[in-house]
Amino acid sequence: MLTRPFHGSAVFFVGANLMNIGLGLDPSLRLNWEQQRQLAQEAVGLGYTSLWSPSSINGRDAFHICAQWWGATAQATPGGLSTGISVVPAPQWTATTLAATAGTVAEITGGRFVLGIGTGSIYSADYRHTYGMAELPPLAVMKDYLTTLRGLLSGQAVEHEGPAVTLHGLRLTFRPPAVPVYLAALGPQMLRLAGAAADGASLNWCSAEQVAWSREVIAQGAARVNRDAAGVHVQEYIRICVDDDQEVARISLAKSILSYALARAGASKEHGYRGHFARMGFDAQLSALEARRDAGATDDEIAEAFPTELLRHVAYYGPAAGADAAFRRLAQGLDTAVVRVVAARPGTDSVRAVMQACAPALSPVSH
Repeated sequence: MLTRPFHGSAVFFVGANLMNIGLGLDPSLRLNWEQQRQLAQEAVGLGYTSLWSPSSINGRDAFHICAQWWGATAQATPGGLSTGISVVPAPQWTATTLAATAGTVAEITGGRFVLGIGTGSIYSADYRHTYGMAELPPLAVMKDYLTTLRGLLSGQAVEHEGPAVTLHGLRLTFRPPAVPVYLAALGPQMLRLAGAAADGASLNWCSAEQVAWSREVIAQGAARVNRDAAGVHVQEYIRICVDDDQEVARISLAKSILSYALARAGASKEHGYRGHFARMGFDAQLSALEARRDAGATDDEIAEAFPTELLRHVAYYGPAAGADAAFRRLAQGLDTAVVRVVAARPGTDSVRAVMQACAPALSPVSH
């Protein structure tokens, strides 16, 4: 499948796919603003086509981060690189403020911004209690946000009444450039919703086989509304941790996956990432780790015991020489594959090691 490149970007072939290669940086890297701007400019020279940030309600503002990154890259290449957030926990925002903020960043960047939205962990009672949220069906919540966000961002006066969002004749006071809205999707219901109602689907922690399955389910959702599934852009973070000491890289990667892979005590193992990993065949291994944790094992001990087969199934750790091939294998079937940096050691050297190991400009897959 051929897809349009981001503004001002090169594109690369992986297998039969024309693909954008992005770079993902997150707060765990502990980068100051100057380091972020410098790395964003270095990403231009390394051939990356876009820069991606996660988002949280109580951390640095991801919209501002994207605008800062774009400004830095605009000094290094005409128009700057595209930027995106994958993903904003939408229920922590009103649809109106989310649309206005995304539209503002789109104006600043000249239309080089993608908004990814997701449920957060609203299926978790603890999460809802922490943020003071009502218990609502996650699928219905995302339908509300997709409908109203896409309407507001396209300049419509939105008339919508749903369980999570109700608007009567509201429109933005400005008309931003087009803002694609991607839906974070792991399970079949969210994937079908992405196919039916989103501009793209944001995957995470997937094997190549899981990407292929996800595309099939997205196509089912598109078919239900007589939509061409080829128009639904599929994007994913692929974690890469590079270090000559393979054990150091393994432990760093394992620590980065713990909060996703293990269910909290008493929580459902069928929803969210825990259910996602179970669908890939790792339920027994994760249940064993959860039992060890509940018996008092520390995070360091759990990371040490984390199954290497799961890590290698969805990510890469080890020397730089093996990173690019692993990344290309995991990127099969994606429209945008994002190198999500996992630092093996503190400081920017580990970040640069990943950036350089998977650099599109240096990769044998580039054309």
